Amino acid sequence: MHNRRTFLLKLVASAGAPALLTSRSLAQSPPPPAKLEENDPVAMALGFKLDTTKVDAQKYPRHANDQVCSGCTLYQGKAGDALGPCLTVGGKSVPAAGWCSVFVKKP
Repeated sequence: MHNRRTFLLKLVASAGAPALLTSRSLAQSPPPPAKLEENDPVAMALGFKLDTTKVDAQKYPRHANDQVCSGCTLYQGKAGDALGPCLTVGGKSVPAAGWCSVFVKKP
């Protein structure tokens, strides 16, 4: 009888362990999205620049220095954030002052 009781207690204890581990992992916040770099192949294809003032005017004649990621409809960052995720590049973080060729002004 003592062995059965010990077995059941161990069984109950071990059954609750995964629930504790899962709740701890869910409580942790997800890591921030990776930051997009200018040498990333997708960034290069889009003419992405970390700073809108560094865009080649001859290559992108429609670019204007007031076109920044934070003013684009595809930018998902909050107002005032230095970085925010962008839908164009799979949610990677881009600087609010950055620019790429798919810029679409927020309405």
